Amino acid sequence: MDFEHADEIGPEKIVHVYDPKTKLYAIVVVDNTASGPSIGGIRMVEDVTTTEVFRLARAMTLKNAMAEIPHGGGKSGIIANPKIEEKETLIRAFARAIKNLEEYIPGPDMGTNEECMAWIHDEIGRCVGLPRELGGIPLDEIGATGFGVSVSADEAKEYIELDIEGSKLIVEGFGNVGRHAARFLCKMGAILVGASDSRGTIYNPHGIDVDKLIETKLRDGSVIKFKEGRVLGREDLLSIENDIFVPAARPDTVNEKNVGLIRSKLIVEGANIPITEKAEKILHDRGVLCIPDFVANAGGVIAASVEYRGGTEGEAFERIEGTIRKNTKEILDVVYNENRYPREVANELARKRVFQAMKYRRGKL
Repeated sequence: MDFEHADEIGPEKIVHVYDPKTKLYAIVVVDNTASGPSIGGIRMVEDVTTTEVFRLARAMTLKNAMAEIPHGGGKSGIIANPKIEEKETLIRAFARAIKNLEEYIPGPDMGTNEECMAWIHDEIGRCVGLPRELGGIPLDEIGATGFGVSVSADEAKEYIELDIEGSKLIVEGFGNVGRHAARFLCKMGAILVGASDSRGTIYNPHGIDVDKLIETKLRDGSVIKFKEGRVLGREDLLSIENDIFVPAARPDTVNEKNVGLIRSKLIVEGANIPITEKAEKILHDRGVLCIPDFVANAGGVIAASVEYRGGTEGEAFERIEGTIRKNTKEILDVVYNENRYPREVANELARKRVFQAMKYRRGKL
């Protein structure tokens, strides 16, 4: 990564880790710590880059500021296949490597989970998203991020006269965020008609039983193994007619090249930076409301912050509900009263909160 994206907010530190013994290659970005030590997940994929980790760390800075939790933004990436046999060895080596990087608190992200956090806790005693048996709030198990996405959708519907009951839902990336977002939205009455993962899309215009699809995904490894639907290509999901779209996969999966395929009324971003800013503006100009990632998907980090301070699962859900509903409303009031883009408004508010925190810290501004 070059420093063309560096600004008055950060990044404060970029750390590259290599352990010749375990063949660990990893990246840590601490973007900003004005509000407190940074929280951000560990992404374990073979093609993660320094630029991607920085962009995700910045998203965490904005997300944590929006959520008004006492933490800055950070992120890390381990360059490896998350399904390798040596996963525990690599995770433990990574934990030891960041032991003295006390301004970074790791959590689960793509390719890592509660078990990985247990290994990290065993090594350095500093992480969030621990298994319940270790006193943690298991973020992926309870679906904290997906719950927040459903709350944001429920608040946003009031601005576009959308009824979630009977609405058609599609989910890109039926993993730890996407499957729980689908579960909570279907409890509100939405009808899941399409879902995708890295291997393809399952489609049924008459509706998909979300609990059965989750069972298939966890048992067989892919939504395309589900028997009650038609298997399509991965990007074919974007062409499915729907009311609510939850992109919960990798960054920039919706961009200027494929944005014309989208047939949605409301997009609630479950993944971090899943849609390019230009594509978001195109969608908004077409009348499609996009709730930015760091507004809608803050449920996980809110729960992590509650856990870090010894709170309970019930407290986490209450805080997620109140914070995400308030922030969604605050942003959309400005969007529709002043005819502005949602991300522009959200960025402005989040950055204002970061700068306010920086004023209280020596040398931060």
